[in-house]
Amino acid sequence: MRLSDLAALPLTYREVGGTAGTLPSGYHHVHKTAVIGRGRARFEEAATAGMRWGMLRGAGIRVEPTAAVASVGAEVIVHLGPIAAPCRVVYVVDEPDRRGFAYGTLPGHAESGEELFLVTYDAATEEVSAVVTAFSRHATWWSRLGAPVTSFVQRVVTDRYLRAL
Repeated sequence: MRLSDLAALPLTYREVGGTAGTLPSGYHHVHKTAVIGRGRARFEEAATAGMRWGMLRGAGIRVEPTAAVASVGAEVIVHLGPIAAPCRVVYVVDEPDRRGFAYGTLPGHAESGEELFLVTYDAATEEVSAVVTAFSRHATWWSRLGAPVTSFVQRVVTDRYLRAL
C-alpha cells in the first residue's frame, strides 16, 4: 500500500462526521477524556501538537501523512507494528477552545469507522483535556477472528493517545 494510492479510495463507512455528534448504532463506541494540563498556553501547545499528528506519534505509532498538519482530505497511513491502517481526515475542529480532527478508514484498514482526536480548553477551570471519540467495527476476517486481541489493542492505544500530548 502506497500513500499516493489512497486519494482514489472511498471511505469504508457511510456515517462520515459521526464523531461530531451522537455516535451511530451498529458500531463499537469509544469516548475517553483525560486532563493534560492547565492554562491557555498549555492548550495552544497541545492543540498545535495534536494537529501535527501528535496523539498518534506520542503514542508510539508511526505516521505517514500526506500533510504535516491534519487538514480535510489529507490521507495518512498509520503503522502499528506490521499493520498498516489507511485513513483520510474527514473534518477539522478549529474553535477558540476546541481543536482537532477526525479521520475515517479506507480500504485496507482492519476496522471500519471514524476516530476524533481533540484538545479542549475549559475557560472556567482552565483545564486542558485530550479527547478521543470513535466508532468502529471489524472490516476484515482476521480482525473479527482476533476480536478479543484487537479490542484490547484499541483500548491500550486509546489510553496512550490521551497521554501522548
